[in-house]
Amino acid sequence: MTTTVAPRPHAGYKSAARGRFAQAANLRTGEKFLSPGRIVAIVALVVMAFAWLLPFLWAVVTSFKSETSAAATPVSWFPKDGFNVDAYTNVLREGNIPLWTWNSLLTATAITLLTLVVSSLAAYALARIDFRGRRWLFWLIIASIIVPPPVLIVPLFYEMLTLNLVDTYWAIILPQLVAPAMVFVLMKFFQQVPIELEDAARIDGAGRLRVFWSIVLPLSRPILAAVGIFVFIAAWNNFLWPFIITSDASLMTLPVGLQTVKSAYGLQYAQTMASAVLAALPLIVVFLFFQRQIIRGFSTTGFGGQ
Repeated sequence: MTTTVAPRPHAGYKSAARGRFAQAANLRTGEKFLSPGRIVAIVALVVMAFAWLLPFLWAVVTSFKSETSAAATPVSWFPKDGFNVDAYTNVLREGNIPLWTWNSLLTATAITLLTLVVSSLAAYALARIDFRGRRWLFWLIIASIIVPPPVLIVPLFYEMLTLNLVDTYWAIILPQLVAPAMVFVLMKFFQQVPIELEDAARIDGAGRLRVFWSIVLPLSRPILAAVGIFVFIAAWNNFLWPFIITSDASLMTLPVGLQTVKSAYGLQYAQTMASAVLAALPLIVVFLFFQRQIIRGFSTTGFGGQ
């Protein structure tokens, strides 16, 4: 009977256990987490995170104040008369929150899905197909990124008016499908997909669309998820275009509808903050669930240093 003896480690080798925290921090074996550089980076990140969260925390605290306390000077985090939910009660009672939320969810989801289809096809054509005018089209897309959206409101409104689409869901959705920045991001990702995989599929008889659907898209799930989340957030937060193109209360999105909930006594700070918190809650939930996809997607496009 033969007995196998495992080789002993070298005398100078010291094993170090790698726990979940070390793996999450991407530490090498034996590397210390609390090095001076990491401490400075952590402190800077904590300060920036607090500076970013402070306005949101102030909005949440103000939304639970009475209107008297919210407008009182000097301002205070803790009102003398305590906290209450009157602002939320007034917003929910005076506005049609469920309908407006449904309209925002419907339009934002449709915009996200259709934008992914249009942008991914355009990005793949720019990344892989050598056609006449490709370079000029690429520079046109890059130039359109710097065009401010309000500049296009008047021609877009006349276009929707000509097509008889004013006060419809399509009027909200169609003008938001063009996303030059997302085309650029997807194109950069598609250029990093190994061309050998596509060549092998074409040798087996696959066409362009087949290669795109069966090879490129499955490898692009991280960036598609990241782009989809950013498009959804932008569509959900869009106030100006839905406000201009819709006058029917049954078609209002949540940001537009919440602005119609006003009091006869002028500006109500607590009620305004309650409206802002209600509009932001769905986006916070979406980000908490998909934050890993956002980081993973953009870390593999060339913008994350890879």
